[in-house]
Amino acid sequence: MLQEAIDLRVNPSDETIHLGPLAVRFLLTADNSGGGIAAFELIVPGASRLAAPTHSHDHYEETIYGIDGVLTWTVAGKQIDVGPGQALCIPRGAIHRFDNNGSRDVKALCVITPAAIGPQYFRESAEVIDAAAGGPPDRAKMAEIMRRHGLTPAPPQA
Repeated sequence: MLQEAIDLRVNPSDETIHLGPLAVRFLLTADNSGGGIAAFELIVPGASRLAAPTHSHDHYEETIYGIDGVLTWTVAGKQIDVGPGQALCIPRGAIHRFDNNGSRDVKALCVITPAAIGPQYFRESAEVIDAAAGGPPDRAKMAEIMRRHGLTPAPPQA
């Protein structure tokens, strides 16, 4: 029976990472879960889209649970709306992105299994997005960060 001192806590990160208008706040990281799961809250303002390139990941699933508003995910070319109380599991290798096509802010819970990505990816991406000062982020820099953290950028669409 495991009775050693275990560092358990609620909401281990008070840090909110801003990626342009988007906000990410980790609730669980690999360090909090033995590497099994990472979970973060995602806030996407109305009429906003993912600034990072469309991408896939081969080493983990990403499950999205809608809390407030509707986020439109494009997965393998298919658009899927995820609203409050709905969940979408994005399988390994599926090329995907998201957009908030509505006028209200969206809040979603994103769960990564296993916990192959964490706050550092978002911190590094935020630096590149902030450096773009509202313009498109440097695609080569974003791609390098993505690859280092286990994401595969999709080729630009014509």
